[in-house]
Amino acid sequence: MSYATTAAAAVCAPPQHAVPSSGSTAAPGLSRGRGRDRGSWLRFSPAQPLFRARAAQRLAVLAYHGITEPASFGAQLDRLRRLATPVSVRDVERSLAEGRPLPPRSVLVTFDDPDRTVLRHALPELVARRIPAAAFVIAELVGTEKPFWWHEAAFLARHGGRARMLPGGGAPERVLALLKAMPDPDRRRSLAELRVSAHRRPPAQEQLRPEDLRVLREADVSVGNHTLGHPSLRRCDEATVHAEIVGAHRALTGWLGEAPTAFAYPDGGFDERADAVLRRLGYRLGFLSDHRLGPRLPGHPLRISRLQVDSTTSTRRFDTILSGLEPAVQRLLGAQA
Repeated sequence: MSYATTAAAAVCAPPQHAVPSSGSTAAPGLSRGRGRDRGSWLRFSPAQPLFRARAAQRLAVLAYHGITEPASFGAQLDRLRRLATPVSVRDVERSLAEGRPLPPRSVLVTFDDPDRTVLRHALPELVARRIPAAAFVIAELVGTEKPFWWHEAAFLARHGGRARMLPGGGAPERVLALLKAMPDPDRRRSLAELRVSAHRRPPAQEQLRPEDLRVLREADVSVGNHTLGHPSLRRCDEATVHAEIVGAHRALTGWLGEAPTAFAYPDGGFDERADAVLRRLGYRLGFLSDHRLGPRLPGHPLRISRLQVDSTTSTRRFDTILSGLEPAVQRLLGAQA
């Protein structure tokens, strides 16, 4: 039986004794309610041991953002210590340089758009368990109190913001979807119009400072490039792709005293033009956000898969993400839709 068929059987026939977990949250691509239910019983699916055995020969790279529930995040790290082999960016780079696969059950913890919750809440949990990680930084926000642009846009849309290329009175979710789909100059222009027309300014958000990046690095959290301003690179022209990557590279090199060697795509998807820039700059690793496991010896160092996870994810659902079962179910349901 194929893994896809096994996953389909798991979706269609959940065990009767499974109890929904109140701590679960919906994964990308699932509605919140359905995601919570599925996360509670997939852990007991007969497919889970099969996927767990397969995952032992794969590399799981976990992609977090901010940490809102430190205790839950700590419980997830405890499970990694029991069930997996935490590895660092340097371990992955060494594996590629030597042509040797990483150990079975290897897991790399990463953070995109790290805010101060990563420093305050995630770092103590990581240090206590001696688990390395990586943090991919939006360079133009470092040392500022600027909100992330998507948080700002949603706030402005809720407070009367209008733009010529956005529908009047659009819900924040719809506004964000439209902004992300725009060519980058149109996105920036529309954001500027939202700022001018909104009735209120968004609250400040204290971002990481240059000295915080050094604290992270000294605690075995590699600091990587996540572009200057977090555009969708596929919506940018070639000059902007170059400027976003090179500008962030120079800023991080100045703050850290050494050049970063790992990059995470801000929109999660691979871009050939970005790949060429990264190679010229000497980057060794590039990370996607495709909600997949990858090989223990990555075949494409600048296209390494990652699994999306959150600090609020229940440990039961965390196990099904780590095994690859829940991502496989999501892909299967997406293909059937």
